[in-house]
Amino acid sequence: MNKKSFSILLSVVLAFSMLLAACSGNNKGNDENAPDPTADSGGAKAEETAKPVEPEKPTEITIMLPLNTAETPPDTIKNEIEKLTNTKLTYQFFPADTYEEKLNTSFATGSLPQVTYLKNQATFIQMKGAIRDGQFWEIGPYLSEFPNLGKLKEEILNNTKVDGKLYSLYIGRPLARQGLIYRKDWADKLGIAAPANTEELYAMLEKFTTGDPDGNSQQDTIGLADRNDLIYGAFKTVASWFGTPNNWSDVDGKLQPEFMSPKYVETMDFFKRVRDAKAMNVDFAATSKTDQINLFTSGKAGAYIGAMSDVNSLVKDLVKNVPTAVVDTHSMVAAPDGSFATWSIPGYNNVVLFPKGAIKDEAELKKILAFFDKMMTPEVANMMFWGKEGVHYTVVDGKAKAGDDQELTEREVKGFKDSVIGEAETNGMYEGFHDLEARIKAEQLTIENAKIAIKDPTAALDSATYTEKGTELQELIKDATYKYIYGNLDKAGFDKAVADWKKRGGDQIIEEYNAVYQK
Repeated sequence: MNKKSFSILLSVVLAFSMLLAACSGNNKGNDENAPDPTADSGGAKAEETAKPVEPEKPTEITIMLPLNTAETPPDTIKNEIEKLTNTKLTYQFFPADTYEEKLNTSFATGSLPQVTYLKNQATFIQMKGAIRDGQFWEIGPYLSEFPNLGKLKEEILNNTKVDGKLYSLYIGRPLARQGLIYRKDWADKLGIAAPANTEELYAMLEKFTTGDPDGNSQQDTIGLADRNDLIYGAFKTVASWFGTPNNWSDVDGKLQPEFMSPKYVETMDFFKRVRDAKAMNVDFAATSKTDQINLFTSGKAGAYIGAMSDVNSLVKDLVKNVPTAVVDTHSMVAAPDGSFATWSIPGYNNVVLFPKGAIKDEAELKKILAFFDKMMTPEVANMMFWGKEGVHYTVVDGKAKAGDDQELTEREVKGFKDSVIGEAETNGMYEGFHDLEARIKAEQLTIENAKIAIKDPTAALDSATYTEKGTELQELIKDATYKYIYGNLDKAGFDKAVADWKKRGGDQIIEEYNAVYQK
């Protein structure tokens, strides 16, 4: 073979070899370990790009809740909550004064939304019958799936269970924050110290009425400003100072209602005495909370008995009318026998329920519970309770200090603040920073109150008759109490009202509570 023929043959062989190599390189099925010449150093094909991850669609939730302000809040806070929780929220606010009626109407017409806040503990008791009828989702079995909801206090959750099952989340509150808010400048002028016992309390109220504490030489002041509420007005707090049981008491191993206690009658006698002396607003049974507050902030009344946390707003409005006014708080008022006590709530002031008629299945329920789980993070809880940092509050010493523009905060934040689940210990939100001495003292007294707090022994118990008739029957006692204090009913008349209560279902309530209590 000559050189020319050999050269041609070599070219053909090389060309054929190159063709085989190319085919082999493109046939990855023949060698899974063969390197991919089109792959970049990250192992992804150059011609392929990562697909963008689509954001999760916001969960749509409708929420019904009572409104404790004059106007519906704007969307300022709602918009921030939606961003933090990836939700689209519809809030249905209804005035607190008529909320119970709206709640009942919505339930009767099957129009309750996915998230339904009740008004208070009383409305929760009324709703227990519907809970037993299967109208609401049982949420207890799901809480372990949500780490933040799992932080809720077991003792308080137990107080909200129905027949041992959990259907609600709670809005936490301090156990015992009730006490006396009073005009210290009046007391100092009249030479009166904070009342050490119930008799000294009466003396203060009487002196505030007759001693011309405002110095205008006119009999135009009263001791106590009260309202038409035997629980959150002055009556129940003063009753606990007398040693009255908290709703129910254990007498020789058997439960009986508070109004059958001699201490309850002593409390009625005390209020009758104060009213007869005109040392309080004599029409208190027809006085709204707004009017009660106005009596104090206008400078007419010297004492307000209720939640000591109200002192900030009371002082703010009072000094507008009386710039020189000085206010203090107090709670340790001894009974005639020298003992100390105060009543307590079961750790919550309201609950939220999840109607089955509005939540179609378990998957939807879990999405809603996921929203509440996010609500119990510091970021969301602070937004709902305090508002926007730098606008509604600032952080001082690791605590939230309310901004100077309280009207703005009231308008934009208050509506959402009342719906925050849990409490600072469980949701991580800021504790409040206070520079008002009376409020600082109130916070300390609230801690002390918890040490002498009287619990309601029926808080975690159920009575079918009470659920059905309790509110109606309580009106009998409420009416009789007012009539006694007004002097329109004597002790025999009050005893007759109690007998009527027992006859119309009270005896059955006592029997049912004791059947559970004594197990």
